[in-house]
Amino acid sequence: MKILICSDGMPTADAATRVGALLAAPLQAETTLLGIAEKPRDERRLRDALGAQAQSLRARGVAPEIVIRAGEPIRQILSQTSTMNYDLVVIASRRRDATGLYWRSQKTYEVIKAIPLPVLVAIGERERLKHFLVCTGGKEFIEEAVQLAGKVAAAAGGAVTLLHVMAEPPAIYADLVRLEEDVDRLLDSGSELGINLGRQKKELEGLGVPAEVRVRHGAVLDQVFEEAREGDYDLIVTGSSQAPGLMRHYIMGDVTRGILNRANCPVLVARSGKAKGRGTFWARLKFW
Repeated sequence: MKILICSDGMPTADAATRVGALLAAPLQAETTLLGIAEKPRDERRLRDALGAQAQSLRARGVAPEIVIRAGEPIRQILSQTSTMNYDLVVIASRRRDATGLYWRSQKTYEVIKAIPLPVLVAIGERERLKHFLVCTGGKEFIEEAVQLAGKVAAAAGGAVTLLHVMAEPPAIYADLVRLEEDVDRLLDSGSELGINLGRQKKELEGLGVPAEVRVRHGAVLDQVFEEAREGDYDLIVTGSSQAPGLMRHYIMGDVTRGILNRANCPVLVARSGKAKGRGTFWARLKFW
């Protein structure tokens, strides 16, 4: 695996170095520390900061290659990822607000939409990555996110919880709610949701990763963070999808944006493939 850790030389970027090391060390990943100076006067400070960050990585058993670029950050990250086949990009993010649509630095969201690779956003002060929460809609196009989480968890000796959240249905569907909350019955039900969640669980277990399925009903973000608080997870995994047509950017939905806004631990935004089919109206209604 190849990991690109991005830094602008500011203290906030130390979080990307720290979280990147937590992944790169157990994965024995080839690691590049990319420093980006937006203005020429920033280069001296950037070089000093990269030296300290590289030393921190080496202390954790990671030997990074240092690359320095000048210019607009997103353009420079795109240029670097186009010349090397990276598997993951790690960035830091500073929180700026607690209202509105975007609580973090605008560049955080722009990088996620522009970079055609999974992006790990270093948030919080975690000193380990062992317990992963994967937010899955129970559909085929989340498979790449599940597989990536499984590879990382297997290398780190971690465990994964697959979380599916759906809206509360009308009272007449109370039996359906009871079925879905009974995970064993759901996995044996033969439903599309049960089949897909069961397959994802087996894929993780095939990698040697302990895996659990959890189903919740209610407002998606509320339920995600209720689960996150109860489970004390080290990493939240969510997805993004590619926009149709000629403009090949990624769409960050309301759920992913809300998770990034409110998270207190690292968030991995994994790229989602295409769905195989739209399914029934009720299946689409349940999917978040």
